[in-house]
Amino acid sequence: MIINYFTDNDLYKFTTMNAIQKLYPEALARYRFFNRGETPFPEGFDRRLAAEVNHMASVVLSREEEEFMRRRCYYLDPVFFDLLKGYRYNPEEVTIRQQGGNLEIEIEGPWYRTVLWEVPLLAMISELYYTITGKHPEGIEERAIMKAEELKKMEADFSEFGTRRRFSFEVQDRVIQTLIAHSGRFFLGTSNVYFAMKHQLTPMGTHPHEWFMYHAAHFGYRMANTIALEKWVDVYHGSLGIALADTFTSEAFFRSFTLKHAKLFDGVRWDSGDPIEFTEKTIRFYEQNRIDPRSKTIVYSDALNLEEVRKIKQHVNGRIHDAYGIGTFLTNDVGVTPLNIVIKMTAAKPHPRFGWVKTVKLSDVPGKHTGDEEDIQLCLKMLNL
Repeated sequence: MIINYFTDNDLYKFTTMNAIQKLYPEALARYRFFNRGETPFPEGFDRRLAAEVNHMASVVLSREEEEFMRRRCYYLDPVFFDLLKGYRYNPEEVTIRQQGGNLEIEIEGPWYRTVLWEVPLLAMISELYYTITGKHPEGIEERAIMKAEELKKMEADFSEFGTRRRFSFEVQDRVIQTLIAHSGRFFLGTSNVYFAMKHQLTPMGTHPHEWFMYHAAHFGYRMANTIALEKWVDVYHGSLGIALADTFTSEAFFRSFTLKHAKLFDGVRWDSGDPIEFTEKTIRFYEQNRIDPRSKTIVYSDALNLEEVRKIKQHVNGRIHDAYGIGTFLTNDVGVTPLNIVIKMTAAKPHPRFGWVKTVKLSDVPGKHTGDEEDIQLCLKMLNL
């Protein structure tokens, strides 16, 4: 089986789950799998994937995992760990269909539960695809050593963010071990909680796009960014302070990012569009609010490789603290073509008595908007974009 540890998941899923169960315990959510690369899946893939999903019902939080999270994830409420200890994945929340090479997956259920499915499901799909198609990784350590040494030479602070589209669990493990050995102080940690525990690293992450998407469904597009940020502060009181900036474009985000937020949050995360433009926009925002940008951080996290990191770092030139969340380039650069796959929230129901509200994610790259076209246009109009 591919997923054998409860914490073989990204930190931001647990932090979001904690916030959901505190603030919106009755909310329901729907998610859908998007095969952006239009990769055809082999015959019988759905059955093999269903077996992996069914296995998830037996994956539970171990005592070692609980002790690690209580110690290192100090911002999570103590009662939350009792919830995690009793949590069991429910395979009935996941519907899998396949017609020819086309794979369809939908997830539906209470939001505080279904939020945990995204990352392990994507990791399963990726690893299972390479297993069935007979692909084998090449040059794992050699390529990781080269990248670690180049990032160290650049003095680039970076974290490993590659669980969702990794080649395999084993490859991710070997890459992390190599980064630890060859990156020195510049390797900050990993988004994967299990590997953070195994290798005594800092688990990295804050919140996902779906946090803002849900708030748009609940409170409307105009208030989504503001309320989502306020609610995050209500739960974490300043911890986990990197704000995701592009759910409804960074232009709309910075209109909602008040002086209070600017002072309270440690920085922002860039995840789409032109990183150079985003850097200038962010520095200008802090300067206009009389905040020294050097006291803040931009975490860059969209499809990074060495060339992109070098370009961004040279442009930043010490004007703001720059850090890099590098995913697929680390965990699936082993001689195969990585799958271009995502799972996104498509609808939310704030209360069982309410109707479903479709969700939208905009982007600083127009072609990457997700949601029904009518809802996308409404969102753009409401936000004057």
